[in-house]
Amino acid sequence: MDTPMPKKKRLVIVGATGMVGGYALRFALEDSAVISVMAIGRRPLGISHPKLNEVIHQDFSNCSALAEPLSGQDAAIFCLGVYTGAVSDTQLRQVTVVYPIEFARVLHLSSPDSAFSFLSGSGADQSARSRMAFARFKGEAETALLRTGFSYVYIFRPAYIYPVEPRKEPNLGYRVLRTVYPVFRTLFPNQVIPADDLARAMVEVVLSQNEQGPVFENSQIRKMVGSIRGTHTAAKGRT
Repeated sequence: MDTPMPKKKRLVIVGATGMVGGYALRFALEDSAVISVMAIGRRPLGISHPKLNEVIHQDFSNCSALAEPLSGQDAAIFCLGVYTGAVSDTQLRQVTVVYPIEFARVLHLSSPDSAFSFLSGSGADQSARSRMAFARFKGEAETALLRTGFSYVYIFRPAYIYPVEPRKEPNLGYRVLRTVYPVFRTLFPNQVIPADDLARAMVEVVLSQNEQGPVFENSQIRKMVGSIRGTHTAAKGRT
């Protein structure tokens, strides 16, 4: 009896102009299990690809206009965010809480069977008791997303995300971390994750839906990446 071919997935990426979202886009376009990638953002990517469909959307506090484009999608990766300290707490909450919840609402209405992968952060506090605004807001977003109604929600909580490719660091703290990264990685391996590894895990999990979740801390993401690499190596060995 012939084994049925697995269905190829239609994937949505929000925030593909960012560091993690950019790698997620790259991996999704290269993945043979993905038939199309819809990149939704506020500015053009400046690239073209047969699988790629770009949708420019400026106001993520109201995603109703995305209802039609989001119809028939299988999975979404939400990487849109802003650095703490770069904006006021009011703006930080808007981007961190309001945007993903509103996007998820419209996605679930348009594609109720889709899976959702969310870039959160280490220390996210779903009890909303943390003194840190970032932790409270990420926790608030996580709680709301888990109640949206998706069958599969995957929440990634990376610690320090290492920017693999050179970039202009957003502040002094990130410049210092990049400088001491080799030592920091050796001493505290579970407190770091390369941006490309994080993106690969987010893509792999939301497409395969094999992991339990729903929350993955930094150490779990690292183990996941090791497993993914092992699977890919074994597959190459069979070809």
